[in-house]
Amino acid sequence: MAIIGEIIKRVIDVNGLINKGATPWEAQIQTLLDMLEAAKYTAFGRTYNFSNILADADPVKHFQRVVPIFDYDKLHAEWWHYLHEGHENVTWPGGQRYFAMSSGTTSNSKAIPVTDDMLNSIKKAGIQQILSLKNFDLPGDFFEKDIMMLGSSTKLVEQNGFLEGEISGISAANLPLWFRKFYKPGRKIADSKDWDERVRKIALAAKKWDIGSMTGIPSWSEILIKEIIRRNKVDTIHDIWPNLQVYSTGGVAFGPYRKSFEKLFSKPMIYIDTYLASEGYLATQKRPDTDAMALITDNGIFFEFVPCTSDNMDEEGCVKQHVPTLTIQEVEEGVEYVLLISTVSGAWRYMIGDTVIVTDKERAEIIISGRTKHFLNVVGEQLSVHQMNQAIQKLQEQFDLEIREFTVASIRRGERYINKWYLGADRAHSPATDIAEALDAELQANNKNYTVARRQTLDGIEVDIIPVKHFHQWSEHDKKLGGQTKVPRVMNEEDFEAFEAFITKL
Repeated sequence: MAIIGEIIKRVIDVNGLINKGATPWEAQIQTLLDMLEAAKYTAFGRTYNFSNILADADPVKHFQRVVPIFDYDKLHAEWWHYLHEGHENVTWPGGQRYFAMSSGTTSNSKAIPVTDDMLNSIKKAGIQQILSLKNFDLPGDFFEKDIMMLGSSTKLVEQNGFLEGEISGISAANLPLWFRKFYKPGRKIADSKDWDERVRKIALAAKKWDIGSMTGIPSWSEILIKEIIRRNKVDTIHDIWPNLQVYSTGGVAFGPYRKSFEKLFSKPMIYIDTYLASEGYLATQKRPDTDAMALITDNGIFFEFVPCTSDNMDEEGCVKQHVPTLTIQEVEEGVEYVLLISTVSGAWRYMIGDTVIVTDKERAEIIISGRTKHFLNVVGEQLSVHQMNQAIQKLQEQFDLEIREFTVASIRRGERYINKWYLGADRAHSPATDIAEALDAELQANNKNYTVARRQTLDGIEVDIIPVKHFHQWSEHDKKLGGQTKVPRVMNEEDFEAFEAFITKL
């Protein structure tokens, strides 16, 4: 018997039973009050008079009334640029050592401040995820196994006295001492800046580790697993890591990747979704009988929800000021919302860029449905990434396809528009025209706005099927290889033309 593992498991079980805590709404109120109290003497807190907000009988409504809604560009232009100049006490007490360089799909130039309080918040969220493992009926020896964390490089770049890198690299560089025994690939390999070199080193060292769980963006995790299998001349990853039981994904929907992933395993796997963004650790899946993630409501992040309607959004995909903004207590299940967060890194009423659907209000569970700037709505289609992912999964089942990447844009053809799709699949047994017809039918069956657009403004759709590696080559060309990088599901016409010009040369 794995005695140490059984002890850890029992501790997790006991903590999981004791730490029931407050309701999500009670936790959220206290979180906001604590943040307002901590930041009331910052420049931001004085400008928006946090002291008055705290004295109000309804501090949440007062906070929403007086503090504007920000996106990154607005918050950086008005406040965060002072941090880069060395100022402190700007939007959060003190300064910070780190900036998280966003590898998201809506901007190439975000530098998100990461405070010590945020690093502590991320560590606590990780502990919450570990505590939730009691719900997944894992054996005691699982808790003695190594953990493969496939993130960005932990070799941070010094810039004007600060350290910069992706949030996964910053987090890995600040792991608690007790966790470093389990962390793989270890700092020496994780320091590698070059993605291909990091993959090669991991593949060469893989046999030495006893991995029980793995975490990472699906597209890059799949590349790593395939390379380990190839270099070691085995059939599945379980031939190398027989005790691998859990894969934690995050940032993108896992559904489109499941079919191809399962061919790499020879044993049943537990899939757990997490929501770690450059701005913080927002949510984690806490139970096995759902694909939804529970918002972490008591850990330095206050959540707000804006109904995702055209009336609430401007032409740039940003939330308008003074639109209806709801708390976790006020949301409705099954409705799509734009997510706003306020955090212990000094982001206030910040549009993170994701849209979510609340699936269980009592548990504060959500799924990520898309990106605010990744709705396809040039001619009234109003297609969300969530709807696209569902349609792609149906195509995979109908045509026995493994579609691991895709992107789409509305492009003009004469006086009208079409939706042009590129699907990343290494084998297609049916003509692209048949797949396009099925995709069109699936989208019409599940989106009435798309159906109306097809009748009035959208001439049709075209599908090109290209090797998955072409998406990876484009990412490398665009200096976005590995780490937390995601292929944009929706592109504007200009970016799409550049993407198309690149892949036609391959």
